[in-house]
Amino acid sequence: MVKRTGAQSELRHRNLSLVMRALATEDDLTRATIAAEVGLTRATVSTLVDELLAAGLLEERGARRPGTVGRPGTALALAGTGPAGIGAEIGIDHLAACVVDLRGEVRCRTESPAANRGRPAASVLAELAELIAQVAKEAGALDLRPVGTTVAVPGLVSRDRGTVLRAPNLGWEDVAVATALGPHATVVENEANLGALAELWLGDHHRLADFVHVSAEIGIGAALIVEGRLFRGARGFAGELGHVPVHPEGPLCSCGAHGCLETFAGEEALLRSAGAGTPRELRRAAAGGDPVAIRALEDAGAALGIALSGAVNLLDPQAVVVGGPLADLAPWLLPGVRRELADRVTDRQWRPEDVVTSRLGRDGVLRGAAYSAVRAVLDDPAAWIHTAD
Repeated sequence: MVKRTGAQSELRHRNLSLVMRALATEDDLTRATIAAEVGLTRATVSTLVDELLAAGLLEERGARRPGTVGRPGTALALAGTGPAGIGAEIGIDHLAACVVDLRGEVRCRTESPAANRGRPAASVLAELAELIAQVAKEAGALDLRPVGTTVAVPGLVSRDRGTVLRAPNLGWEDVAVATALGPHATVVENEANLGALAELWLGDHHRLADFVHVSAEIGIGAALIVEGRLFRGARGFAGELGHVPVHPEGPLCSCGAHGCLETFAGEEALLRSAGAGTPRELRRAAAGGDPVAIRALEDAGAALGIALSGAVNLLDPQAVVVGGPLADLAPWLLPGVRRELADRVTDRQWRPEDVVTSRLGRDGVLRGAAYSAVRAVLDDPAAWIHTAD
């Protein structure tokens, strides 16, 4: 009898999650359409939906919009109040924090310019804690209850310890971020990984499940999504695209090697080549037809394409998604990327259209961080209901 009870409990947990995930993918579904999508009976789905409504995890939106066949049902959606996730980001030149609800919608956000390179980690984390506290307070006023916080950092991370092992562009080594933030932080994660997860969950790529996500600030990071899951590698450090050599006799990189992609397509290298002071100035110059800026972006795009060609040949992804600040430069950067991929990828079915630009842009990492914190409720709503009770 105990075994049967345990099996029934596990089944309930799984089925509640199926309903939540169905509505995370598409809202305004009825009980009948959810039942058809997840493969459960309508009676079972009705019972699950009633439980989720009572827990405040779902809301009803009235009769389903016209155009459906048969008797109209009541449209359902994830609740806009209740559980929420806090995301925080440590950039080279800024700090940011936001709160998203179960739908992944940003409900409050704050950002502060900060020159974090070489700055004492304790000072950076103290300022970040203030931003986190600010958005948490704003969330409470919106009837949102943060269930966790994820901090995005540009470096190698030990997630188990909540520690940044090495972040060369910050000048950090073995910084215990989770400990320093105390009760605020639950997870510390590499920024590129969170950008890729944001694309998977919120990028509206029509169920794209295998892709390489690449983004850049001072450095260049990449992350791999394989069969709908983040691929971390044996030690959790997969995706260091910025340190793939594209010209082995090239300039010395911050990692100690020569000719890494970062020395050709990283932000500092790009701005230096273009004679621009900031990424905004670079974009403005390129949009105005400045030949030096355009040539710098084309060369950077070619270097990026060379590095990505190895990843594409090795992994055979559905697409390459260009996100973060690189997305703002896509009109001038992507032609070089696509040209190199066309020349170097062995799969003749690979198309230029398989390199796509993120719709999330610069906020992808921050939104990915916040949404990763609230995904636990989607994955196991029964656990949250038990905690809330």
